[in-house]
Amino acid sequence: TKSSILKEALRADYPDYRINDAFPADEAVALGAGIHARFLKYKDNKINIFDNLITSIGVVQDDMVDVVIPLYRPDAKTGILLRRLLKQDYEINRIILINTEKEYFNEELLFNPVIEVHHITKPEFDHGATRHMGMELSDADYVLFLTMDAIPADTHLISSLVKCFEHRGSKGEPVAVAYGRQLASKKASFEEKYTRNYNYPPQGRIKTIDDIKELGIKTYFCSDVCAMYDRAAYFSNGGFPEKIIFNEDMVYASKAMKNGYAVEYCAKARVYHSHNYSFREQFRRNFDMGVSQKDYEEVFSGIKSESEGIKMVVSAAEYMMDNGHWYDIPHLFINSAAKYTGYRLGKMYKHLGKKIILKLTSNKEYWESLEE
Repeated sequence: TKSSILKEALRADYPDYRINDAFPADEAVALGAGIHARFLKYKDNKINIFDNLITSIGVVQDDMVDVVIPLYRPDAKTGILLRRLLKQDYEINRIILINTEKEYFNEELLFNPVIEVHHITKPEFDHGATRHMGMELSDADYVLFLTMDAIPADTHLISSLVKCFEHRGSKGEPVAVAYGRQLASKKASFEEKYTRNYNYPPQGRIKTIDDIKELGIKTYFCSDVCAMYDRAAYFSNGGFPEKIIFNEDMVYASKAMKNGYAVEYCAKARVYHSHNYSFREQFRRNFDMGVSQKDYEEVFSGIKSESEGIKMVVSAAEYMMDNGHWYDIPHLFINSAAKYTGYRLGKMYKHLGKKIILKLTSNKEYWESLEE
């Protein structure tokens, strides 16, 4: 076959390379001495390397990267995500899908040998435990967590995140986790576009425990919508909580920082991810956020998050006025009120009855699993 001809030629010309057998018929991947050569074109059973293999050498990669994606009712966007991952300039070792409820999974998503799936039931899903499962399934140096609706903006997402682990904090702290920038989609509202840019600005930053006074709650901010973890550091820092309704990423970031690690916000690593949530959806999400902060008071106590929220609302209102979107301000205020009310009630959940909690939360399965 054409694939076998490619491999035979590569082995003959580059005996020091390890040939990866898991590649489609129209490309070859040769790995050796940390050199990554991909997309060697062929025609009529003859390899065309454009006069020299060096023209096909891409990103130098010494470390393996796995991608873990929790799924629930995957759709067409999931297929787009997987295809964009396979076009990255840094080769992926494995793409590990952890799918909730097998009946909703489309087997056509397993279109490449590097993609695998592990099924769980809805009661088994947990923001911390499910991702911890993915980390245990991996054997790579770094593990990238993505949500199923986070679409890479370009081919440099993985390579940009990997480079973060060469960086250090102001006192030499190694980076334990690096998270990417989230860009709003074209269909996002004006308010959502501003919020994404506010929380994920174009300037990157390395954060350490020393930034608490300046950044407050945002010191621990990290998002598993798109975040890459040093796998060895993950286990040495105790990993994610195995039972948590929300904020597993921030809880881990706080533990890592307290253990002498840094967290990097990598603005060069970009994904498209945004939502136009209703007031009810915002209320419920922020209720769950309040619950997580109450459950992990050792992380969040003494660090006010309300002031950061007020600061963003004021900034957004001013931006809307300056850009002729004054008519969006009422929606901003109502939306913010829904978020704040949900958050405050979440922090008071221990004083609420089970029936009331089930009406307020966005994750009923979490509360039902607590009774098991």
